[in-house]
Parts: sequence; structure tokens; C-alpha cells
Amino acid sequence: MEKEMEIKMSIHDALDTLNPMQREAAVHTEGPLLILAGAGSGKTRVLTHRIAYLMEEKGVNPWNILAITFTNKAASEMRERVNKIAGMGAESVWVSTFHSACVRILRRHIEVLGFNSNFTIYDADDQKTVMKEIFRKFDINTKIYKERGVLADISHAKDELITPEEMELNAGGDPDARKIAGMYKEYQSILRGNNALDFDDLIVKTVELFQHNPDILDYYQERFKYIMVDEYQDTNTAQFKFVSLLAEKYKNLCVVGDDDQSIYRFRGANIGNILGFEKVFPEAKVVRLEQNYRSTQNILNAANEVIVNNTERKEKRLWTENEEGDKVHFRQFNNGFEEAEYVAGEIIQGRRNGKFQYKDCAVLYRTNAQSRLFEEKFLLANVPYKIVGGVNFYARKEIKDLLSYLKTIDNASDDLAVRRILNVPKRGIGLTSIGRVQDYADMMNLSFYDALRVVEEVPSIGRAAGKINDFVSFIQGLKSKAEAYTVRETLEEVIELTGYVKELEAEKTEEAQARIENIDELISKTESFQEAMEEAGQPATLSAFLEEIALVADIDSVDPDQDYVLLMTLHSAKGLEFPNVFIVGMEDGVFPGYASIWSGDPSDIEEERRLCYVGITRAMKELTITCARCRMVRGETQYNNVSRFVREIPPELLARKSVMPREPKKPEVPQNTSYQKAKEAFRTKTFDPQQFKVVKADKLDYTVGDQVSHVKFGKGTVLEITEGGRDYEVKVDFERFGVKKMFASFAKLKKV
Repeated sequence: MEKEMEIKMSIHDALDTLNPMQREAAVHTEGPLLILAGAGSGKTRVLTHRIAYLMEEKGVNPWNILAITFTNKAASEMRERVNKIAGMGAESVWVSTFHSACVRILRRHIEVLGFNSNFTIYDADDQKTVMKEIFRKFDINTKIYKERGVLADISHAKDELITPEEMELNAGGDPDARKIAGMYKEYQSILRGNNALDFDDLIVKTVELFQHNPDILDYYQERFKYIMVDEYQDTNTAQFKFVSLLAEKYKNLCVVGDDDQSIYRFRGANIGNILGFEKVFPEAKVVRLEQNYRSTQNILNAANEVIVNNTERKEKRLWTENEEGDKVHFRQFNNGFEEAEYVAGEIIQGRRNGKFQYKDCAVLYRTNAQSRLFEEKFLLANVPYKIVGGVNFYARKEIKDLLSYLKTIDNASDDLAVRRILNVPKRGIGLTSIGRVQDYADMMNLSFYDALRVVEEVPSIGRAAGKINDFVSFIQGLKSKAEAYTVRETLEEVIELTGYVKELEAEKTEEAQARIENIDELISKTESFQEAMEEAGQPATLSAFLEEIALVADIDSVDPDQDYVLLMTLHSAKGLEFPNVFIVGMEDGVFPGYASIWSGDPSDIEEERRLCYVGITRAMKELTITCARCRMVRGETQYNNVSRFVREIPPELLARKSVMPREPKKPEVPQNTSYQKAKEAFRTKTFDPQQFKVVKADKLDYTVGDQVSHVKFGKGTVLEITEGGRDYEVKVDFERFGVKKMFASFAKLKKV
């Protein structure tokens, strides 16, 4: 009895540490409960106390409690915290992810669906292997369809509980959709034949099990009388169905989430699950956790003022008992270089003044490609950093692949570079053939590339010789062009002729899009290198470019055990907090991106705004928002307005300091430099039109001052037309998107 009193006291003491709203949520145990937990409001704390309260105060058997989280890490943290508060018996609470809960259920009952209980779970590589088999069987054109793209379509269908048969019906007369539906059907058939499930199937099959077997559903409804789901805003339709079926009998379902932090729509998350909770469960109680324990009031005010512009949300406003704090620092720069320089300088100065350490600082951006400028500045300034949720820019596969092409063109003696690209993209040159060429090169004391040039002399090389000869001819062609091309033109030629970007576009996945953005950033790097060399009056050679990259890309000097600044995308930052946060690239066209602006769907902008809200609420003490008037994107100077999200923050919350635009210095290039000679040679050399995909028009049907329209940017006025060797360069002031420079043949401008 005495021991029981101790336990009861401990849970009451624990409840006393909660604020009134947290306590209300923790002790409301019966019926549906929606906890709208704002950023930094202590939701995990509420959940763990609620579990302890159910066990100790309400006498609920821990066996009857299910708590679902999204990651294994979150599950183990919750389990640990419950054990601390509740003590004995807490280990019987099911704390798991959606997938692990479903695996446990399926291992026990899947035989009623025609699978063996020892089913295999296929990972991404296994799925790709199956899809390759289907592509061969159906004789699929790999230039139009990509394995990853089709797998992404199948995954999306499963998220929405759409069967192959339903997909086929929905396809109607669309031949493309019908083909994908056919592949989906075959994919499921192969998985069944192999007694295998993919990750999406784990949820889908559990839902199917419950829907077709009332006795099994009843067993688990009795088993899990109390259900809690964390990060409910990130659930998809299948996960929602799984949870609602389990909770149908007793309705003791507690979901915790923040609709304002729903940022995973691209992964299938359905914000409607949290917004429509009260429609599905009309008797639901709603508790709002609005007290924030993380940030200063000024930071929260900025976050509140941004997110209030969304229409798809539940009303809530964050507040804190923390200090008011500094205003949000807002800085506008002339370009991305100045922006990166400022951020590096602020971090160095803050650390020198003892204000904070490197590890207190985080730089957040919309896309991974944006890390490049910051990495370069940090390396030059000896600021240690770490990329979270990504790879250092110059270590990314697509960047290494394309740089290996440039290295091979510049210096074919670089065996590593040549070997890397010999079969990228795939040319049917296998490892056995590569091994034979390498053996021959070693025996004859040749470089790997020289051995490729005399491949007919390599013993037992067989049919691979023809493919290798094609590769050598391809590289030799690029070598001869590179003598007259700029670095950018060489790179773009490699991209065009290899079809590298086209392959990525065909994948239609988020990952592929991120890779394309990184390639665009590499093109921007070649352009900024060109400008810098022109300004310095030095030749912008391929060798000089690769040398600069090599110096910047030396990331080995950064010790991962050191105190370092964290660089990450806004998506990666979710759930984290830092004393000092920099959100960079806050321009319309970058964040929100043009894709969201152009889509015409207001929910796309709302998703981006939620992402901005997540970024702002990561900051504890100081928040700096930066943007640039112009930024290099895919090698073109893009003039952007300040992000609409910044404009939504009232001026009184911002400490503004704008950097006035300077007149750009016109470089004085000496007339007789090798760079000038190369430039002249480029102008005068006659090229075979077949070498270029760009065909220059004899003349344009518009002139300076004319109104023109662009397929993406809409209407604009022509400011300037410059005749170049390959094409006309046109500068246009677009009504909605500002001033842009573009090549006439690509832009396809039409006179209005």
C-alpha cells in the first residue's frame, strides 16, 4: 500500500510540472482527443505523462496501450521516458512506428491473406530489381519510363489505398496511366509470388487484414483500448485508415500534431487527417498547446504572423514566458556570394565575442544545392561545418560524375575519373571488361585511358571493344570542342550529349529533382568562375576551374569531432532547435520556389509557408533571415523579389539592414592575354551546326521595348538584345518575376 502511494505521488508530482493545458491533455483519457501541439510546446512530455497517468491513476493495463511514432529514434526516446515516470510494467506498452507495429500484426495473421508468416520485406534495391524484370518483360522504353518513377507512382497509389485494379479504372483512356497500372499489377503479382512485401504494403496489407477479418480486427481493438499517435499531421491515408479501424470500437484515440508543421506532402502526408479529425470523430475534445518553451517572444511573433496567412489550418498562436529577445535580423544583399560571406562573418564574430559556439549555429536553406556557396565560404574562412541530411556539395554523386567528365576531358591520365564515367550513363561496359583493360594498362605501363584507346590489343575483350571505342571517340570529340568552349559550354555539352539530366527528369522523384538542382548549381559555379577570371584578367581554363574546385572541395580538413556549424535543408531541421539560426535564400523563386508560385494551386504555397514556419521556430535566441537581389541559377543571373514570407512579417518585428546595390565593376581585360585569344578563336572558328543543339535564328521577330510572353514567366518588356556567337542573349523585365537574362532559342519568346 505504501509503495502504491509512492507511485501515485510520483505521477501526481510529475503532473504538477505540466502547464494547465498540458495537464488537461494528459488527464483526458476517455474518447477521441486532438492535441494541437505548437512548435516547442512539449508534446512528447504530454504523451509520456499521459501514458503514465493511464497506468498509475486509471489502472489501465500497459498491455492495452499503443503509442505510435514516426521514427525508431522517437519510439525508443518515448519508451525510455515512460519507463522513468511509470516504472514497473511500462515495458508492456507497445511503443513503435507504424511499420514495426504492422509487421508484428502481419507476422501473426498474414496467412489469411495468402502469404506465409516468414514473408520478406523488400528494400528500395529489391524493388528496383523487380521493376527491372518488369521493364524487360513488358519491353518498356527506358527513355520514357524510369524504374524509380514508376515505383514512386506505385508508392503514391498505396499511400492512398488504391489497388492496381482501381488504378486501371482511373486511367480511363490515358495510355501512359494504363501502362503504369499494368506494371503495378505485375509488380504486386511478383511480390506475392516471392512471398514478399514492400514498406508500403506493410500498412496496406494490415488495413486489408482488418477490413476482411472482423474477428482479427476485434482482437486488436480489445488489445489496444488506448491509442496514441504522434506527428499526426504527417500521416497518409493508409496510416489514417489503420488507426481509425483500431480505434473504431472504444474511440480512445489521442492524436498529437501540428497542422502548421505539415511539410511532407511530397511523401504522401495528408494534412486533411488532422484538419478533418473532428469530422471523423465529432465528439473529439481539442486541446491547444500554445505555450512555447524554446524561443523568444519576438521569434514567435514573426512565426505567428507568417502562418496566419494560411487558410488550411487550426487557429492557434504561440506565446512564451521567455524574454522578448532581439528583433529578427533581416539582411538583403546584392548577390549570393555576399550573403554567404555575411553569414560566415557573423558566425566568426559571434564566436570570437563569446556569444556562442559553432555548434549553436545552423544555416537553413530550401534545397541542398544552396549549400555550395556556404561550404566554400566556410572552408576559406576555416569555419568547421557539417552537412545534415545530405552530402557535401562536391561529394554528391551527380557532381562527382560530371566533374569526372571534365577531369577526363582536361587530363585523361586521371584513371579514377575515367573509370568512374566509363559506364555512366550505362553503356553496357561491365566490370569484367574494365578489369581486363586495367590489367593490360598495368602490364604495358599505360594510363587507363591510353589502354582504352588501344582496346583491340586487350586480350579477351570481345564485344566490349566496340562500346569502349565509342566512349573514346565521345571523349576525344569533347576534348577538341573544349579548346574553344568556355567551361560552362563544355559542361552543358557533357550534360546534353550524355543525357544525364534527361535520365534524372524521367525518374520523376524528389531525389532526382534535388540532383538536377545540384547540377544547375554546378553550372552556376562555372559561370561565376568565368566572371571572376575575366575580372582578374586571367584565362578561364578548364584546368584552372578544376584546380579551384579541388582546393574548395578539400573537406578532409574538417574534423567531425569538432565544434561545427550545421548546414541543412528546412525539411531536415524539423524537430531540432538551435540558439542561433540563419534562414538564407529568402526570395520569391527560391523560397517559395517558382514551381509553387506557378502551379496555380494555393495549397502549394501553403505547404511552403508551413516550411517557413518550421524554419523560424527552430531558433531559440537569434534568428537572421537573408536574401539576395540577384542570384545565379543554372548559370543565369536571376533577379528576385524578397520572399513573400518575409513581407508577411510586420516591420516592427524586423531589424532591417539592407545593403545598397553597387555598380558592378567592369573588368579590364588586357587585349593580348591567352584568354582574349581563346575568346577570339571561339568567335571566329566555324563550327559544324551538328555539334550544337541550339540553332541561332537569322533575326528575332521582336526588338527592344517590345512586349513579349514566356511560357513560364508570362508577359514582359524586352530591355536589351545582345548578339552572341551561338545565340542572341535577351534581357527581359517580366511583370511578375523581375529581370531575367536568357538565350533566345531556349526562351522561345513570343511578341505580344
